Amino acid sequence: MRRESLVSITDYSKEDILDLLEKAKSFEQNPNRRVLEGKVIATLFFEPSTRTRLSFETAVNRLGGRVIGFSDASTTSSTKGETLKDTIMMVSNYVDLIIMRHYLDGAARYASEVASVPIINAGDGANQHPSQTMLDLYSIYKTQGTLENLNITMVGDLKYGRTVHSLVNALSRYDHINFVLISPTELKLPRYVKEEALKKKGIPYTQTTDLESVIPQLDILYMTRVQKERFFNEEDYLRLKDSYILTPEKLENAKADLSILHPLPRVNEITVAVDKDPRAAYWRQVKNGKYIRMALILKLLGIQV
Repeated sequence: MRRESLVSITDYSKEDILDLLEKAKSFEQNPNRRVLEGKVIATLFFEPSTRTRLSFETAVNRLGGRVIGFSDASTTSSTKGETLKDTIMMVSNYVDLIIMRHYLDGAARYASEVASVPIINAGDGANQHPSQTMLDLYSIYKTQGTLENLNITMVGDLKYGRTVHSLVNALSRYDHINFVLISPTELKLPRYVKEEALKKKGIPYTQTTDLESVIPQLDILYMTRVQKERFFNEEDYLRLKDSYILTPEKLENAKADLSILHPLPRVNEITVAVDKDPRAAYWRQVKNGKYIRMALILKLLGIQV
C-alpha cells in the first residue's frame, strides 16, 4: 500500500509537527542510527540545490540507507522527451522513497499522485518547500523555546519565495503570531497565500517596504534573496536585487534574543559582517536541516525509532 507523501506543510497537523521536532532533537543527540539498512532513497533534482540535496543525502547515509539519483536533469532521459510521470513511475520501481525538486509549481503533488512510493517535495517552483519549513520551525523552536507569541518579519522576495509561502502557512496555525511582510511592491506575498493563511484566520499582518523601523520589535527576522532564476527580465532583477541589505548597524536596536534566519543561499542581503553576531542563526539553521530530514524520512517510511 502506498504511504503518505509530504507535498505541502499543510499535509501535517500541529501534532505531527511537534512529534517531528521532538524526533529531530533526538537525532541531534544521537545522529548515527542504522535503521535504513536495505533501503534505497532517490534524490531527483530537476533544479539546482546545495543544502537541501546534501542534507537529505547526509540524513540517509547517517541512517544507514543508500542514495541514487541525479542533481543535473540534463543527464537524464527528460532531455529526450521523457515525461515527469514516466520518470516517477520508473524510479518508483527501484526505491523506497523519492525526494524531488522541480522547477514547475505543482510538480510534487502530481508526482505523489502517480508514484507507488512516498514523495518528499524538496521544492516545486515558486510554490512550496515543506522540509525547509520544518527545519525553520525547528530552528525557531530551539532559539525561542516556542512557536507562539512571536513577531516575525519576512524580508525580500515574498512573491516567488517558496520557503516563505510554506513558513507563513505553518506558523499561521499557532497562537498570537504577528507577521510583518517587507518587500518591494513588485515582490509582495501572493494574494492567495494572504487569503488562505492569514485573512481567513484573522491573523494580524503588516505590509511595508521599511525594514529598519520594525527591527526593534522583532523575535524572528527571516531574510531571503531576490531570486534571479524567477525573473524573465534581467533589468527588473538588477533593479530589485539589493532592495534590502542587513548590516550590523541596522541591528543595533534589535532585541538581544532576536533570531536571524535565512533559507540560503545568500547573495548580498546579509553582509558577511553579520555572521559574527550571535543572533545570526542561519548556519545553525543549516545544521538543523539534517536532523529534521532524518525524522521526515523515517516518518514517511513508517519506521519507528
